[in-house]
Amino acid sequence: MSADQPYANAEVGEESRELNAAKGWHPAVAATSRDRGEGPFDRLVLRGATVIDGTGAPPWGPVDIVVERDRIAALVNVGTPMKEINPARRPGPGDHEIDCHGKFVTPGFVDAHAHIGTPYHSMSGIVPPADYIYKLWLAHGVTTIREMGSINGLGWNLQQKEASEKHEIAAPRILAHAYFPAVNDRVKTIHTPEQAREWVRKIKARGADGIKFFGAPPAIMQAALDEARIQGLRSGCHHAQMAVTRVNALKSARWGLTSSEHYYGLPEALFENRVVQNFPTDYNYGDEYFRFALAGQTFMQAAQPGSAKWREVMDAFLEAGHTFVPTFNIYDANRDLMRARRADWHDDYTWKAIWKYFQPQRGGHGAYWYRWSTTNEIEWKQNYRLWMQFVNEYKNLGGRVCAGSDSGFIFQIYGFGFVRELELLQEAGFHPLEVLRAATSQSAALLGLEDDTGVVDPGKRADLLVHDQNPLEDFKLLYGTGAMRLNDDTGKVEWRRALRYTIKAGMVYDTEQLLADVRELVRGSWDGDPEGPPHAR
Repeated sequence: MSADQPYANAEVGEESRELNAAKGWHPAVAATSRDRGEGPFDRLVLRGATVIDGTGAPPWGPVDIVVERDRIAALVNVGTPMKEINPARRPGPGDHEIDCHGKFVTPGFVDAHAHIGTPYHSMSGIVPPADYIYKLWLAHGVTTIREMGSINGLGWNLQQKEASEKHEIAAPRILAHAYFPAVNDRVKTIHTPEQAREWVRKIKARGADGIKFFGAPPAIMQAALDEARIQGLRSGCHHAQMAVTRVNALKSARWGLTSSEHYYGLPEALFENRVVQNFPTDYNYGDEYFRFALAGQTFMQAAQPGSAKWREVMDAFLEAGHTFVPTFNIYDANRDLMRARRADWHDDYTWKAIWKYFQPQRGGHGAYWYRWSTTNEIEWKQNYRLWMQFVNEYKNLGGRVCAGSDSGFIFQIYGFGFVRELELLQEAGFHPLEVLRAATSQSAALLGLEDDTGVVDPGKRADLLVHDQNPLEDFKLLYGTGAMRLNDDTGKVEWRRALRYTIKAGMVYDTEQLLADVRELVRGSWDGDPEGPPHAR
């Protein structure tokens, strides 16, 4: 390996951090203390809730939920809807109680594809602190995240993971997947199958929960996946265009890959009359416009719904027990750039450097708007139609589909992007109960946490959300900004919001407080800037 590479001697899991540091890009400032949240309590009681349990079962209630420290101790059916509750049926008092009569309780959300910021934002200014990101997640009900890549460094993520588990910081539970350094256009320190196995063993020893792939030479990737199985590590892959011709999503699924991220590699598995997509001869992957414009054409070059090839590939993924984490939201701007740029939350919730990073610029990942066109948007809409149909059919046939956001890129903001993902799963054909299932119990199972969280059930960890309104009626109610409504009594516009409390392992967070903290942080990020925040332009 060349000593010219700044990551040449990096500890496993720190390769990306070392490369970014050499460019002057640094991680977010880690959270060090907790200024929000109450609990855990010896006995917390949620009174009179309507429960939506995360399994796909319909709502039921009224229910009193008893939480002891970080665990759900009991669910007690205390009556019949629309009838007065007999006090004799209710469990005894708690040290702390929340009145949930007329409210809804769901499991906390599991964001199956998340990043605790990105050093890339350093290109446009000071990156936001981790507190900004954590509070946005908690304010949108995200109680667990799968950090896909640990680009801040595995050690950084593991320290924050431990602090979160101890309630030392206000943050979701963190599971850390380390980036597998084996592709030329990113970071490459692994050149042989044996090196791959050794790297996987070392990552396990450091405490990683899994591995994030962008692809690899076939023998290397197969060896790494086999060793991951031996070591009990899970895995996900963004089948990047530079590697997908050699290993598409189906091939890696057969080798034991746990999940496919986004959609790359899936249309390539569906190709019938080609191996390589129809790239123009002047294509250059290093130009982000080419990368994303052409990525929106792949499903149209693949086998169509209902064809023999479509069914064959679908069955093969089902047989492999594979999981899809589509992250529909992260490419949503490709279908309608104007909508994504002017989303309601940017004015108050988008950190200055992130907003500036989103603007058209050469060399910024996902900042390819310098020539985005109507044709591009139409192609991406067609791409979504086929992609969504495959994912919905896969779910209908028993395949696992999970909710992930990948926020921090392409006009998607932490927390808000996750809620947008729920909307897009519904657009794909999921019933709202199926959407909630994908965002809770299914994502928990993907992470290996199905025995611990993701369902409202006695014995499970107390990761719970208290909603003032039924979130199944409109996922827009989950946005931190709320959803715009007309009050017919006053004739005025109101912004109605459902999520009142996020409970993570028994710790109760008031979402209004969290959102107020974020707004203050964002205002501070714009201090002294003559351009001002997005609404000023």
